[in-house]
Amino acid sequence: MSDVVFRQVRVRAAFFPDLPLVAWMVLITLALGLAGGMQAPELITVYNSGFGRALGEFALILLPSFALAAALAEQPATPPRGLAASLSPVAGAGMICPDTAYAALSPIAGRNKLSVAFGSYAGFKLLYPAGPLLVATGLGLEDTSVALYGAALLIPVWAAGVIWTRFAGGISHDPAIEASSGTALESIRAFLPFGILTALLLAGAVFDLATYPLLDFLTRPKGALLVAAMWALARVQAGSRRSCLDSAVRRTGSLLLVIGAASAFGAVLTSVVPVEALVASGRSGAMGIIGLFVLTAAFKLAQGSSMATFAAIAPVAAPVVATADFSPVAAVLAICMGSFVAILPNDSFYWLVRRGALDNLKSEARAIYVLAGGACLQALVGLAMILAGLALGVM
Repeated sequence: MSDVVFRQVRVRAAFFPDLPLVAWMVLITLALGLAGGMQAPELITVYNSGFGRALGEFALILLPSFALAAALAEQPATPPRGLAASLSPVAGAGMICPDTAYAALSPIAGRNKLSVAFGSYAGFKLLYPAGPLLVATGLGLEDTSVALYGAALLIPVWAAGVIWTRFAGGISHDPAIEASSGTALESIRAFLPFGILTALLLAGAVFDLATYPLLDFLTRPKGALLVAAMWALARVQAGSRRSCLDSAVRRTGSLLLVIGAASAFGAVLTSVVPVEALVASGRSGAMGIIGLFVLTAAFKLAQGSSMATFAAIAPVAAPVVATADFSPVAAVLAICMGSFVAILPNDSFYWLVRRGALDNLKSEARAIYVLAGGACLQALVGLAMILAGLALGVM
């Protein structure tokens, strides 16, 4: 990071206290409610209901997801260089974190480090059990077609990121890395839990299992995710399983606090600001989708954190989606695409990639251009695909 950026950070630190993201969100939420004229009892009631909104469902998603991620980290096989980029979207979704996926795959990616970054980012946003499931849960929607549409949307969005890396330039790599110790077959086998997850979701979409409660649960997103996590943990050495679960509990607990605070912010914001008018819920489907996309992008630019964005946007978008004339599935995907905008210095993923794939760039502006530009291109390509799907009546 350049001296200019360091000076800017020091100037900001002189005026603003160094507080964790959660503390900032709590203070800003309370200030927003009071500034909007809310009485103290009303503010506390809205904050409480917003904080607890869907928190239990998020726990059912995050706990097995992080257990699955920890189990994957214990797998001995490492994918060869070319396969690292190919598996990055699956890793980003499975680890519920593009940062972790990039950190795991970039050391053996060579020239493909930036492709791994954009692949991990796209997978986290568009594949189960990450972005689509988190957003759908926040909106109170349980539709397995979201997973299918998200996977289909991944292809052009991921391709846009890969193409961007070919023209952006400034990519560093470690020429000393020629091969990995694991075989391609071993590496693919390590990702078998995602195949199980997909198979169960497809079974739930094809067959009506409502009369069989256990099968019905296991073929729904949360149940299928639990099965995938248990399968992955079964492949881990017995002595390491408890550490995997402890890691999952720690990550889930801290993230639930962030999600709760962000959700409370969204609930208070909805009470103070007429967000429905901003999203244009009464207009055509295309305008509503664009409104959700822009609103989510604004949340992402302000917060930096993708997970906090997903949580904060849910209570704001839920009443809009419930009364809008466009598909709830399209609404979920529009929110996912809006969260692509953009990879900036207020996002931890920016610094991880900046110090890895772009460590040879001397200009901070150039690094921002490469990462933010690629993410925005992915977002616009995805939005165009959603609008085309609406126009053709396939969504």
